[in-house]
Amino acid sequence: MAVPVTELHPLDNPLRRYDWGSPKQIPVLLGLPVDGRPVAELWLGAHPTAPSRTPAGPLHEVVRAAPDAMLGRRVSDRFGPRLPFLLKVLAADRALSLQVHPKPHLARAGYNRENSLGIAADSPERSFHDDQHKPEMVVALTEFEGLAGFRTPRTALELLDGLDGPLVDGVRTALQADRSADGVRAAFSHLLAARSSPRCRDALAEALEGVRRRLADGSPSTRADTTVLALDAQHPGDPGALASLLLNRVTLDPGEALFLPPGEVHAYLSGLAIEVMASSDNVLRAGLTTKRVDTDALLECASFAPRPPVAPERSVAAGGAVQTYRAPVSEFALTVADVGSTVGVALPGQGPRIVLCLDGAVDLGTERADAGPTPLHRGESVFVPHDAGALEVAGNGHVVCAWVP
Repeated sequence: MAVPVTELHPLDNPLRRYDWGSPKQIPVLLGLPVDGRPVAELWLGAHPTAPSRTPAGPLHEVVRAAPDAMLGRRVSDRFGPRLPFLLKVLAADRALSLQVHPKPHLARAGYNRENSLGIAADSPERSFHDDQHKPEMVVALTEFEGLAGFRTPRTALELLDGLDGPLVDGVRTALQADRSADGVRAAFSHLLAARSSPRCRDALAEALEGVRRRLADGSPSTRADTTVLALDAQHPGDPGALASLLLNRVTLDPGEALFLPPGEVHAYLSGLAIEVMASSDNVLRAGLTTKRVDTDALLECASFAPRPPVAPERSVAAGGAVQTYRAPVSEFALTVADVGSTVGVALPGQGPRIVLCLDGAVDLGTERADAGPTPLHRGESVFVPHDAGALEVAGNGHVVCAWVP
């Protein structure tokens, strides 16, 4: 089948049913029956693990068949015949894993290492699913909770005050001995190593009793303490619950955003959000999960320098109707448009784009499409090739557009 290079390609997008997902939020967005099973993510992109499908075939094959027309020469020269970003809708009812994504050289090394060991591409024992790094950005659609990056040792020590037992003592000793990133690494490693100890549950229970006691006494660190107890309730016996005291606690209101560079230790806790990232499925987990834990790989790839959470650059256009989020990476940017008029609002006009309608009904027009505007309703999405040209949206609805800056 010849692939049309100036037309918009409707997408059929795969669902990912991880155990931390919400049973309702993504099915409601897509107009699907709510069957009680968790739906964690909707993937919109061309990653071979779970590509979107078009009438002409899987999106990664469509892109590969005509890379210059689909991506534009600028993008195909830089990234090869592949879509460099992956767009997701993420719906969390409970905590995701304590995780990190690798930097480019570590992604290549890990992927090649697991290939040389003969680990199958779909094996649950595989940590590196491709050779790409994975910076990511999340934009909240509802109140969105998470952990991102390390607190300063001073703040972490304050949160440990009043807690007892060998787990806490090891963390406290590491932070008091070295207030640099090395001390943070030692403290975090101490908690992760405890998982393999037969005394881990007892030691964790002693620390948790101190957390409960603080709350009963009117703890000044209520938010941190309730986070520890919530994580323990979801993952009993996992020292990752206590590790949350070392990490920045984040709440995003709708429209607020967070950027996570490769190496940033993080865990999303709850909420509905749009997520855009480099097209990779590399996730290295250290706890708070039923999936594979690869502590060694996480420690190799993680950054332990304390710093506050990073907000991406945000700009506003069209009287506030259009907001664009830019992170310091070359693979992706995100534009969000809330339109309420028959007058077209401009969206990014070059390179490959994916547009998803979050609510309402809109018309997408391009300068080169022969069939006229393409209607999009709630939950519908399209891939826009580079050769389709400039893009605008009109109608009454809320859309997101992922693109390559």
